[in-house]
Order: sequence, then C-alpha cells, then structure tokens
Amino acid sequence: MSKNKKKDRNLQGKVLSIFKNNPNQSFNHKQIAARLDVKDTKTRNAIIKSLGKLCSQKILKQSAPGKFNLLIDKKNYKKGILEVNSSGNGYLLTPEGEEDIFVARKNLGRAFDGDLVLVYQFNRKKSGRNEGEIMEIIERKNQNFIGILDRKKDFGFVNTRGNKIHTDFFIEPEELKDFKDGHKVIVDFKEWPRKASSPFGRIIKSLGEPGELNTEMHAIMHDYSFPEDFPHDVINYTRRISTKIEENQISVRRDFRKKTTFTIDPVTAKDFDDAISYAPLADNKIEIGIHIADVSHYVKPNSILDEEAYERATSVYLVDRVVPMLPELLSNGVCSLRPKEEKFTFSAVFVLNEKMVIEEEWFGKTLIYSDHRFSYEEVQSILDSEDKRVTADVSLSGQSYSVSEKIYSALLKLNSYAKFLREKRMKKGALSFDRVEVKFDLDKHDNPSSIYFKTSKDANKLVEELMLLANRRVAEFIGKLKQKKPFVYRVHDLPDEDKLTNLQNVAKSLGYQLDLNSNKINNSLNILLQESHGRSEQQLIDTLTIRAMSKAVYTTDNIGHYGLAFEHYTHFTSPIRRYPDILVHRLLESYINNHNNINKEALEEACIHSSNREQLATKAERDSIKYMQVKFMEDKIDQCFEGVISGVTDRGIYVEILENKCEGFIKISEIKGDYFLYNEQSHSLIGEKTKKCYQLGSLVKIIVKKTDLLKRQLDFILSETLE
Repeated sequence: MSKNKKKDRNLQGKVLSIFKNNPNQSFNHKQIAARLDVKDTKTRNAIIKSLGKLCSQKILKQSAPGKFNLLIDKKNYKKGILEVNSSGNGYLLTPEGEEDIFVARKNLGRAFDGDLVLVYQFNRKKSGRNEGEIMEIIERKNQNFIGILDRKKDFGFVNTRGNKIHTDFFIEPEELKDFKDGHKVIVDFKEWPRKASSPFGRIIKSLGEPGELNTEMHAIMHDYSFPEDFPHDVINYTRRISTKIEENQISVRRDFRKKTTFTIDPVTAKDFDDAISYAPLADNKIEIGIHIADVSHYVKPNSILDEEAYERATSVYLVDRVVPMLPELLSNGVCSLRPKEEKFTFSAVFVLNEKMVIEEEWFGKTLIYSDHRFSYEEVQSILDSEDKRVTADVSLSGQSYSVSEKIYSALLKLNSYAKFLREKRMKKGALSFDRVEVKFDLDKHDNPSSIYFKTSKDANKLVEELMLLANRRVAEFIGKLKQKKPFVYRVHDLPDEDKLTNLQNVAKSLGYQLDLNSNKINNSLNILLQESHGRSEQQLIDTLTIRAMSKAVYTTDNIGHYGLAFEHYTHFTSPIRRYPDILVHRLLESYINNHNNINKEALEEACIHSSNREQLATKAERDSIKYMQVKFMEDKIDQCFEGVISGVTDRGIYVEILENKCEGFIKISEIKGDYFLYNEQSHSLIGEKTKKCYQLGSLVKIIVKKTDLLKRQLDFILSETLE
C-alpha cells in the first residue's frame, strides 16, 4: 500500500471514529476538521473526500446538504450493561435468551465496568461469538474509583489500571492538595476531554498505605459500594428509638419467658437473631419455638433507618470485621437475643407428636427470655457427651461446666428431630454439598497466623434444620392461602442442562454414572457427590456440579427451591442481617391481621435489589478471604506445596494448595515441556506433542513464585504432577 493510500485510510478511520463516538449527531466537513484540529486546505479536501467515500460505502448518509450522519442499522446496535472480566475484555449483557456480545479491550473506548452503553455489533466472527465495539456511554455506573497516587511536580496520576479498568486518572495541580504520594486513594471522575488520553479526576479520600489491612478492607468495601459508617441522621434516629419492653406490647404478644430458651451461634457472634425454645407436652408431644428478633418492630417502613437498611440490604462479613446492615445499637443491642434479657420476637411455633409429625403451627409476635447463650462448640460437646450433667472440655472456655438436665434433654430431642428433618429432605432430593469454610486465626495485629477449616457438625445442622423448617412453613402458610398474596420467596431454579450434560460426560470418563432423568437427577447427583468424596477427582466433580447450579435469588414469583427440594421457601430467620427477612416479617404480620394492600411491583423491585446486593456481598467476602490468604503466603516464597487444579482457562491453570486452600495461578507460558492447548469440554490443558494433560481436579506440586497484596493474587510455578 502506498504512503498516500495509507494516509487516506488513516484519515478516513479518524473521521469515522467521530461519527461512531457520536452516533446520534450530524457533522459537516468544517466541524470534522475542527475536531481533528485540521487547518490546511489539502487535509480539509481529504476530509470531504473521506465523507464521500463513507457515503458510497453506505456507512454514512447525508441528512441535509453538507451534513452527514452515521447510517444506523438498528439491528446492529444493542444497549446494555458492560461487564469487564479479569482479562480486561468485556461483554455486553443482553436480555435472557440472547447471546452476550464480546467487546475486546481495544474496543472498550471510554467505557468502564458496569456502564450502560450502546454497542455496535459486528458480523459473527470466526470464533463463533458475537463481537462489538462501544459506540456511546449512556450512563456511568461508577463515578469514583480506587487507585495509587503518583505525584509529579505540578500534577499527578491515580493509577487505577487493573483487571477491570483500562486507564488511569489525570490529577490537576489544584486537586493534589495534601494527598500523599503512593497512597491508595478514591478518585472521582470529573470529565474525559475529547483530546485527552486519560480522564480527569478529583481525589476525594485517602485510604492509606497500600497493602495494609485497614486500607485493603476499606478498598474492598468501596469496590462493592458498602459504606462502613452510618450517616449521622440515621444514628440520631436510632438513638431515639424506645428500647423498653412496653406493657401495651406484652399484652398483644404470646409470652414465652418461662419456656426453656437458648441461642446457638458461632463463638465470635455479636448479633443473635434466632433463639430456640423447647417444652415437653402431654401424650409424648413436644413444642418447638423458633424465635426471631422482631426487627420490624423497630425499623418502620419509609423511615430513614428503613431506607438505609434497604440500600445496604445485607450485612457483609469480611475476615476481620462485620459491615452491618443496621446500626450497632440495634444489631448488637436491642434486637440481639442476648441471654438473661427480655426481647421482642416474631416466632414460628410447632407442636409435634411422638412420630415427629407437626400437628399444630402458629406464627406471631412473642416475648422471650433466653436462659443461655451457647456456641456451636459447646452444643457439639454436649451432644457428644454421655453425661447428662457435665460437658467435655469446651474449646472456647477450656473448662468443663454443668448444664441442667432439662437443657441436655432438650438438645438431644432437638438434635434427633433435626436429623429426622434432614433425612426427609435428602429422600425428597435435596442436594448435599460438603463444602469447607476457610477461617483464619488472627494475631493481635490482625495478621493471619494460621488457617483452619470450618466443617458442619451436628450442632450446626441442628440449628440449620430448624431455621429451614421455619422458613419453609412460613412460605407454605402464605403460598397456600386460598387468595394469592404477594410475598418474598427465596427461589432456586433448575440447573443448566448443557452443564449437567458436560458433568455427565466427565463423570462417565472417570467411571461414574449420572442419571439425567428429571425424576432421578437429584438422587443421582447426591450419589455422585458421595462416591467421589475423598478421592482425587472430588474437586473436579464438586466444581462442575456447583457450576451447573443456578443462583438462588429473591422474587415474588415462586418457582420453588431446587437445591433444598422445597416447593415453598423464604427467608424469615435473619432480619438483623438480611433486608428480605424484614419484608417477610412485615408481610406475614399484614396477612395475619388481614391487611392486604401490598404493592407487588415495589416488592419485586426490592427482591431484585436485595439479590444484587447479596451477590456483591459474597464477592466482597471472597475478596477479603483472598487478601488474607495472600498475606498468609507472603513469607512462603520458593516453598513447595501439594495442590489440586481448581480451574483451567486458555491462559493457564489455577491451583488450590491442599493444606490451606490458598489458590494461585500458573501462566500457560510457564508450563514447560510442550505447547499446551485448552480443551473446554474436558476442562484441561493438553500438550500438543506429549499429550500431557493438566485437568481440573488433578493433583500437582507447585512452588510459590510471587505474592501481590494489591491485586490479591498468588503466582505459582509447577514443580511436578502427582499421579
């Protein structure tokens, strides 16, 4: 190609870019020249020529004499939310049933993750996927971002470049103020001038030294829009709430203060939102009360406290702190079912016969007095003990102590009933994932000194089954009313069929059977999970099964809960930390009292908001765990560990260390001995010549190469494969 032709092609591309970036505007050749800062006659004539060519190619059209517009084929323009992934490329999220549009990093333009954008969709490429280019930013999701300040003499940059952001921010001299070089800061988006390579920003807050615990936890909270502090007006409003047990309230509540009542929670818990009461009745019957903090008594609809709780929608449990949904005065104080204190509750009460069949149920407002606060470890010790008066050593206290025979008997009976409920659920097809929770022992400086795994024992399952019972029966009570009522359900859709078929094929290659017959699939999945448990392929089977599952969400449209095998299910039992539970309490009270004026559309909007916030909270919690894992591995560079391949991509493999579950990445370029190709169906990298296979679930030995606290990332290299 001659120099002149190349020059003309480049100019034509620049002209077209102006129209693409302003798809709804028209321009004449003078306006184009001004935007390109062209002043000489020769180049102006070249612009006129380019406009003519683009018209002949049917890319532009003349909207008026001398005025040109982009010729828009509406079929090729899509509007949606941009999601940028860890590789820096993006996807336009399209309505359900349509294929998302891939947007390469170079085609992101000036858009950021989460922005509402207009995308021009190319013809389907050889890759077989739809591709596109950002044409217009309709609405920005985020106006501020986190980065590291790099101060120069008269200006600065905030380096926000990372997996999801492809630019940094220019900071003008007057915006630098006293912010320190090298600190992690929050920068507010000001503008992105047409000719500037970077957007202009304003620093609004310093988070501190990068890598420090507080700095990184604040950064995580900001990333997911979870404010740690409550506004002053919310705190002042909360302080004015009456915390007294009013006589007029006692008279309209069922009184459980003389019933044997206790709470069972993690040893570190500060908010206790559920308590259990137990009472033996005549004819070998028993009464079980599941009492939930009556948060809706204090959080009134449309109050500023309610608005704040709605916005947060959930408490967030980071490794070293809780970011609560409600101010501490409520969450850890008046609403918390602390021992030896009278508390207002909303309860589900069941009378069971000797065959463990529910003969009576009642839902309503109550007043309780908790006799004892148990930890899970204490209850487990009691359940394991053969002595009716004394427990074995309890880890949190380090000493033995006595419990009354009444409480001992209650715990044994409740444990027996919980096992009955669990067995019934499993027979009905509930799925059982034996997942391990990663926990940290922190030193006095909140640095991780060790990692341990939390597994679910009988004490945990006792509480879990009773909470599931209350949630299910409340949902059934509303769902089976003759006149249908708007309600908040917790639903879990059917698994992805293609992913289940893939799991079936992988399982078959490993010698397992998976029956995808709709009537047998759940039982078959449970058998597969049980048979693979403890074997080298467990990680592969568990991961592929979980990937096939849908996300549980809140909605007013009840489709049942697939994973629990319940036709009706809701969240009633944790209103201190989940906003949907507050809504459920309000709705249940309204329907019990025959108040039916409920706006279903507003309720569905609250469900969608709560589901989104819950998913963000889960991501924030994972990020905090990842930070602590990287922190824990900082002094282990060049050490060798055994691990299991926990993820495979076309860029490399993820490996989870067996002894501490810390996960790191091995780049495909650093896997020596062959050229490796990614096989999506088998979730593996396969050597082109040697046919050596690195598959999801395979055991390997790795060496820790690098730790990066800022990116919360571990880099490994392979040592050897374990057969």
